Amino acid sequence: QVQLVESGGGLVQPGGSLRLSCAAPRFILDYYGIGWFRQAPGKEREGVSCISASDGSTYYSDSVKGRFTISRDNPANTLYLQMNNLSPDDTAVYYCATCSWPYGMDYWGKGTLVIVSS
Repeated sequence: QVQLVESGGGLVQPGGSLRLSCAAPRFILDYYGIGWFRQAPGKEREGVSCISASDGSTYYSDSVKGRFTISRDNPANTLYLQMNNLSPDDTAVYYCATCSWPYGMDYWGKGTLVIVSS
């Protein structure tokens, strides 16, 4: 059974930063695109970012481009999302999932909550 486990969510003030982590099996990081999706209250889930397995190409939604950075550490079995200059619009549950941008694929974590508020 494949498990993706997110961590690092919490409460942060507008303009602040947060780094999310996703613990994933090594074979997922080696062979699958993997990324981040989010769902805000009352809204549909949307893609945030994805990184390909083959060449490390990265993809971002327009709303986070220039503020968020996705990266992975395969030997550490971990995917990251560095989030800077956060705004209340970034408040959401963030999910780690395998992806083929902009779509989430077969494996999903349970999510971590990010709240941006003063």
